Amino acid sequence: MKVIQAISLSILFALVGCNTVDVPQLTPLEIQSLQSRDFEQKKEIVFPAVLSVLQDLGYIIDSADLNTGFMTGHSPTDTTHDWLWSGNKYSTETAITAFVEQINPTMTKVRVNLVASKATASAWGQKTDQDTPIYDAEPYRVLFTKIGDAIFVREGMK
Repeated sequence: MKVIQAISLSILFALVGCNTVDVPQLTPLEIQSLQSRDFEQKKEIVFPAVLSVLQDLGYIIDSADLNTGFMTGHSPTDTTHDWLWSGNKYSTETAITAFVEQINPTMTKVRVNLVASKATASAWGQKTDQDTPIYDAEPYRVLFTKIGDAIFVREGMK
């Protein structure tokens, strides 16, 4: 019996060990560098550009305030059901916050934070949530490129 328990525990530890997520160990300064860009324009031009780009990308804006420079939003929720095998329902979305700050009369800093959210609900009422910060550089690069393009268009409209 002890042999079976030892084998079972070995298999369990092997499976748990295989299920780890490799999260990069970034310093706070590296995270800030990834999530921030400076734009040579006033906050009154940059803020609506950021808001417009988020809407163009399909985000639902929850709040936005030009005075504080803060906005929040989330992507549409994608829900799947696995009633046949596990009885679970899975929902995923991406939450976003943005902070637009006037640094000096000609420079504005934008910081964006992306978080992947996954919710699981079982047929028996149990619910779990998992939020994971996104540290992949590509979504931020695409987002800041689009913001830069939107600022360029708005500059031409003055």
